[in-house]
Amino acid sequence: MSSKNKELSFSLSNLNILILGAKLGIGASLARICAEQNANVILVDKEEPIELADNLRQLAVANIVTYGCDISNRDAVESLAAELSQRNYSPHSVALTAGITFYNDWLETDNETWDRDVEQIFNVNLAGPINVARSFLPIMEKNNWGRMVLVGSIAGRMGGLTSQPHYAASKGGVHALTRWLASKYAPSGVLVNAVAPGPTKTRMTEGRSIDTSKLPLRRMLDPEDIAWPIAFLLSPAAAGMVGVVLDVNGGATFS
Repeated sequence: MSSKNKELSFSLSNLNILILGAKLGIGASLARICAEQNANVILVDKEEPIELADNLRQLAVANIVTYGCDISNRDAVESLAAELSQRNYSPHSVALTAGITFYNDWLETDNETWDRDVEQIFNVNLAGPINVARSFLPIMEKNNWGRMVLVGSIAGRMGGLTSQPHYAASKGGVHALTRWLASKYAPSGVLVNAVAPGPTKTRMTEGRSIDTSKLPLRRMLDPEDIAWPIAFLLSPAAAGMVGVVLDVNGGATFS
């Protein structure tokens, strides 16, 4: 889509929006929002999110396609970008909501488990965004328009409420990566931003005891609370947002 016919509005209509990590949680909520806003939605997860796509097709008239891709695998991400380009599905906007964590204690956990946890967290949470950025931002740059939104965390701001250090470090890396990419690509009209969620009701927090009584909002966030700000950042309306790490945490921190 040419930059000449884009309006500065909160409209996702006719945009090709790629959501990586779409199967559950924030990604699934964002997929629903984008489909209902008449975007063409490309749903990607490690396991192809076919059921989600089928459900969304019953709710919206948007074009929806699905792929399976492990974002920690650079070759797989590059192959996805090439296939989307060949099928004229190259995204105007990309949201990367995939992420993992483990809660094994960093001192009490045995070395083998700890090494495995660290490797997997950094491969998905930090190498994954780098793989996606390397594969898709140059395509957007050639088109002189694009949006990319990464997902950091309150843990990347202040260590989190129940997080372990490897997760906090990976999300702090996402915040730094966001700013580096934003500085490089903004001159071409490709804007990179991030959101930093607080405690959110997703699979990552299931079974965790999180005290929200001292938070101004007094509750855990719902996936939709994070997905709507991401949707805004994916839209033409976010034309002045460059390198922002948007706190969506119910008041746990102020920036």
